[in-house]
Amino acid sequence: MKCSCGHNTAGTCIELVPIFQSLTTEEMWEIAQITQEITVKKGEQIYAMDDQVDSLFVIHSGLVKIYRLSDTGKEQVIRVLRPGDFLGELALFSHSPMGDYGEALETSTMCVIEGAKLKGLMGKYPTIAFKILEELSQRLEKTEQLLEDISLHSVERRLAQTLLDLSAGTNQIELEMSKRDLASQMGMTQETLSRKLSAFQEAGLIEQFGHRRILIVNRKGLEGVREGD
Repeated sequence: MKCSCGHNTAGTCIELVPIFQSLTTEEMWEIAQITQEITVKKGEQIYAMDDQVDSLFVIHSGLVKIYRLSDTGKEQVIRVLRPGDFLGELALFSHSPMGDYGEALETSTMCVIEGAKLKGLMGKYPTIAFKILEELSQRLEKTEQLLEDISLHSVERRLAQTLLDLSAGTNQIELEMSKRDLASQMGMTQETLSRKLSAFQEAGLIEQFGHRRILIVNRKGLEGVREGD
């Protein structure tokens, strides 16, 4: 990873993140002083399982996936992080090694904030600690929802829900990640995802263009699949 002390970018990173948005300009400046910028290339790991991490990583640009590997090497994508999101936060509360992997899905720039010094500022500005705990609570809720969906709902229903979520109210979807990573995030194989997408297309629900573009043709039909089981 390439590292440079870019405090202008550091300030921008801090402004992007909800946990810092309640701070004054002077308080943000304090955090910028303990922050450095790094660039992580596509496919490069930010950290690996069992690494000791002592910093908070804030994404300024790019896309990062957090995933785990089973004993057989099967990958399970836990979440995908975007600009303004952060990772490595558990190191602020525990000395345990990391339990997952962080990898750049595309070349990404990040602001790295020294954990020990950030904890000192959290004591000075408790709002930061509360905001981090709030974010962790939301992530736990999303993880529990994912586990419930995988356990209780069919592949078709999960896929329909995901496509509707990704469309954000429009009929156009541009996948940010590969279908392999998307399948992993939904708890299915890439082959299953491709087969179900083809079935949705044959049913007149969607159209696929290339590897990453999907057009929703029949939103009501897709909503019907989502409500099925």
